[in-house]
Amino acid sequence: MGRPQLIDPTTRLRPSFLAAVAEFRADRAYPTPWFVTDVDAAALADPDAFDTYVARLLAERHESGVRAGFVPMTTLWWATGDQMLGRLAIRHRLTRPLAEVGGHIGYDVRPSARRRGHATAMLAAALPIAASLGITRALLTVDGTNTASRRVIEANGGAFLDTVGDKCRYWVPTSPE
Repeated sequence: MGRPQLIDPTTRLRPSFLAAVAEFRADRAYPTPWFVTDVDAAALADPDAFDTYVARLLAERHESGVRAGFVPMTTLWWATGDQMLGRLAIRHRLTRPLAEVGGHIGYDVRPSARRRGHATAMLAAALPIAASLGITRALLTVDGTNTASRRVIEANGGAFLDTVGDKCRYWVPTSPE
């Protein structure tokens, strides 16, 4: 199958994407990730609508493709072969709410692929991409109780900034210092 890597969203991974969404929804140990609730409902049932969903994700990288209330973001999928293992989004800039609870980068690993180092590798692979977008240090936020994600951030050089509400905030350099 090869090494997992960050790839652009693609219709080729539709079956695996749908299986991942089902896993996220069935997982009672963690809240359903934001991106799962943001998938166009029709995209889950209709291949043509899935094509439109993928096109929307790719268009959101540019100001002209951004939906109201959002900022430009680069969505990438962590995949190997035909298997989608996770997803990651790099927000190109922060709004006040994103600076408090969302951050520059958000990531999710599908439940069946967790505890194998995917989140750490995925974030490491995303940092040079964030740097290419002009982000010199990325703000990442995580629930204070999410010890695994805090370890992922710290393994990638994250320095604890503070806590806002129930969110711990970290600065992560996007290039070696």
